[in-house]
Amino acid sequence: MRVLLVEDDPELGPVVAMGLRNEAYAVDHVRSRAEAEELLCAGEYDVACLDLGLPDGDGMELIGRLGEDDHLRRPRRILVLTARDAIDDRVAGLDAGADDYLVKPFSFQELAARLRALARRADHRSAVLNVGDLRLDPASHRVWRGGAELRLTAREFSMLRYFMHRPGLAVSAEDLLEHVWDAHADPFTASVRVILSRLRRKLGRPDPIATVTGVGYRLEEAP
Repeated sequence: MRVLLVEDDPELGPVVAMGLRNEAYAVDHVRSRAEAEELLCAGEYDVACLDLGLPDGDGMELIGRLGEDDHLRRPRRILVLTARDAIDDRVAGLDAGADDYLVKPFSFQELAARLRALARRADHRSAVLNVGDLRLDPASHRVWRGGAELRLTAREFSMLRYFMHRPGLAVSAEDLLEHVWDAHADPFTASVRVILSRLRRKLGRPDPIATVTGVGYRLEEAP
């Protein structure tokens, strides 16, 4: 899942970004409204974690623009991160288009739990993903094939999770770069092939990920 983190606090922002990457999210971290708008013009995000008090404008205004400006690609979900704790502020944020509202200071565990909840709402799926003999638990970061638990790296886990949200559908290398890697990823697809090769090796035989010639890859629903 690709996350846009808009947070100008020089201490909090990098810590949250690192924590989310450790949770296998692809994170683009920016510190201003202008930088956020630049990325929202160029790419798509599953979730935006948005501070309201930004150095070059109010994040609330950006939320409003997302529904009006055709140049900006609205993230599938928006989570407000702010020190504004008044009820009126919370109501205004949700009415403006935010899907959730988290007041600072917050625990990282709660932020991670709220992101998992937003992902479930976005995909209309249960917390635990099941495809064929594969089972993936996002909350505990555990994966099983049959009765055997697999040891995956954060990137391998994120890639498999992306496939398991789209069983039976063809996924291109560009799709994987867009949603599993962040904006600083190598633009070439060799990195995708390397991680995919490692993932396939750990998944074992029969290989549940088929190569779709000229298109990309597909996770088989009944390998």
